Amino acid sequence: MLKRVFVSPDPGRSRLRFAARAVLGIGLAVVVCGLAGTSLVGAIIGGLAALLALFTVTDATVRGQALTTVLLPVAGLPVLTAAAALHDLPVARDLTFLAVVGAGVYARRWGPRGHSLGVFAFMTFFIAQFLHATTDRLPEMYAAVLLSVATAAAVRFGLWCYERRRPAPAVPAPPAGTGLARITTRQAVQATAGAGFALVVGQLVSGDRWYWAVGATWWVFVNTTSRGETLVRGFRRVLGTVVGIGLGFLIAVPVAGSAVPTAVLAAACVFGIFYTAAVSYTWMMLCVTLLAELLYGLLGVLSPGLLALRIAETGVGALGAALAVLFVLPVTTHAVTDVWIQRALRCVHACTAEAAARLAGTEGADPAPRVAELEQLLGRVRLSVAPLVHPLSPMYGRRRRARRVLDLLDDCAREIRGLVAVAADPEASHDARLAAACWRVEAAVEALTGGGSVPAHAGGPRAAEPALAHLHGLEHALAELAAPLRRPSGSRLAGA
Repeated sequence: MLKRVFVSPDPGRSRLRFAARAVLGIGLAVVVCGLAGTSLVGAIIGGLAALLALFTVTDATVRGQALTTVLLPVAGLPVLTAAAALHDLPVARDLTFLAVVGAGVYARRWGPRGHSLGVFAFMTFFIAQFLHATTDRLPEMYAAVLLSVATAAAVRFGLWCYERRRPAPAVPAPPAGTGLARITTRQAVQATAGAGFALVVGQLVSGDRWYWAVGATWWVFVNTTSRGETLVRGFRRVLGTVVGIGLGFLIAVPVAGSAVPTAVLAAACVFGIFYTAAVSYTWMMLCVTLLAELLYGLLGVLSPGLLALRIAETGVGALGAALAVLFVLPVTTHAVTDVWIQRALRCVHACTAEAAARLAGTEGADPAPRVAELEQLLGRVRLSVAPLVHPLSPMYGRRRRARRVLDLLDDCAREIRGLVAVAADPEASHDARLAAACWRVEAAVEALTGGGSVPAHAGGPRAAEPALAHLHGLEHALAELAAPLRRPSGSRLAGA
């Protein structure tokens, strides 16, 4: 866990910039709220709104990110109004909360923008419970949300918009489907069922902090698609919370109520949330838990009993998510993995074809966007296969096969990157051997994705020509993939 954060590569220092900008944007948002005369509650909701605006908006283009940021209050303020108006009507409040959970997850079918607006709407309702929002506080909360989102946008799109200097990343679309065959629809049902369990049991554990359990269920479902991914994420959430609670006794409790130390530590937690999110969900949850403890310290309610209650409610939420994915319209890990592996393999073929066309001198042929798409797809494969390669997985045979698949897909990506680099050289040439090798790659991909027989790789010494060498390496990796991707019966891709 330590290695994933402190040794994990950070190309272009993107994670470092992401985290540093978050600290700047959230800090300025809190200062602006203070200068506007808001209370401590207003400053807290403003800081959290800025955090969400900087964290959840992930559209591919800067223009898209700006539009989604503008729409955040449109999704959040009505939910905040409903949460405050229903504060003293527990049954209506609970049913509305479950409706927000279901709608927030269902909105993911519309891509990154739907995901961002769904998360913001849910967290607005959650924050209203966290701060015990009532209708008399709504004007101040409206002002805090609007000021903070505007401040975060000014930092992100004006003061420090490093994304403008980068090409738009490829964002793979989720697996298609209609009705209950669509994963986002099934997950919306699952999340609502899990949140219902968490809400009921959470209220039995605590009538004041029950929303922690619902929040735990919600965040377990974020960025997951299969049963295995959700279960692993639930385990990591509980682990991060437990470790964060332990640190809370050492850090948050001693400084509870002290403004300056709390502000410094809160900035460190914000940095940790943004810096670790891409590489370790456990570390991110540790930072989130510690930040929540610091905020409770500012509100004057932090105590050892509260920290113990946090662990209990998180366990209830994780259990609700686990029961939902196991028994309510389950989405199996191998089915999701199968889809992402097939898309990655087809992208390998597309990259090869574009590179070959570039070598042949075809005008307009550019494999670079395909390579970026391949990296995104391989990221989804790794996420999907994560439950199978987890150290606690009891299925040793499947774990070994899954690791072999990941290694060979990484080999494919490495050869593709090398081939594209050669194709970018204006002096590179094309000959009949390259065309034949590209045809063999196409045949291998078609066989792997269609269930046919993969042509055997000829082996022998690696070719001297760089382009041909990379194509031969790609052929070898695809030939090796045939065994771990298929069941002994010879059926189609079994999702490792």
